[in-house]
Amino acid sequence: MGNFALLGAFILLGMALRRLPATPPGLARGLNLIALYLSLPAMILLKAPQISFSSEVLVPALTPWGMLLLSAALVLAVARLRGWSRETTGVLLLVVPLGNTSFMGVPMVQAFFGEGGLPYLIVYDQFGTIAIFATYGAVILALYGRQGASSVKAVARRVVTFPPTIALVAGLSLRSWLYPPELTWALQGIAATLTPLVMTAIGFQLRWRLRPSILAPLSFGLGVKLLVAPVVALAIFRLAGLHGLATDVAVFEAAMPPMVIAGALAVAAGLDAELSVAMVGLGVIFSFATLPLTYFLLQLF
Repeated sequence: MGNFALLGAFILLGMALRRLPATPPGLARGLNLIALYLSLPAMILLKAPQISFSSEVLVPALTPWGMLLLSAALVLAVARLRGWSRETTGVLLLVVPLGNTSFMGVPMVQAFFGEGGLPYLIVYDQFGTIAIFATYGAVILALYGRQGASSVKAVARRVVTFPPTIALVAGLSLRSWLYPPELTWALQGIAATLTPLVMTAIGFQLRWRLRPSILAPLSFGLGVKLLVAPVVALAIFRLAGLHGLATDVAVFEAAMPPMVIAGALAVAAGLDAELSVAMVGLGVIFSFATLPLTYFLLQLF
């Protein structure tokens, strides 16, 4: 729980920094860019060679695709029933299936499962979340976005050149090569900055004032993302007799709040900006309660 408390401390630090007049308004973007281009790739380079390609990794690799089918079906059904706008539906179709499985996932998995859970997190994130973002996410942005603001080709190109994806390819290619001690030390130092950077940026970006019209889709979207998806995944796995660290990490990753990058692209594509930002920001806040609940259910069942 010490690691979990540390995450909260960095969130509070980010909230405090936002109130200081001397703090530049682009601080969160700068912190996220450092995490994206340095910290997260360093962590992946360290952990990717530890991935063992066995039947066990199929669970974290396939789980996000199952959650995609579940989430998209629920969003389309409820959006049609409630008559939500095209902009609202587009946001939910994009951010509900796509979780914050790297930025938020890494510190949370470390806090609850330790270092041993990170290789399975990488599988879930890279072979699931990122692959879904490159395919399904690109289609949603092209179909619901404002006059092709985010085309399939543009999003696909962005994913292919995504620094964590490049780091994954490099890390897997170097599986048979033992890193020199100096390189390992450097990567460990850089990777250790991921949690402080990301959690501080999240705290800096949190907002609380919302217009009443987004409360219903916001509540529905976060309910599916934070509660329904992991509970369904857990029930399916336990009924199938699946247990172990790989399965538990997959369920835990399914409970992550919405993906920050997906939310940002939804805004850029002309979808409901306030709903998108609220889904990402409040999703992080509520996940500090729902992720421990998911972990408790994993231990209970």
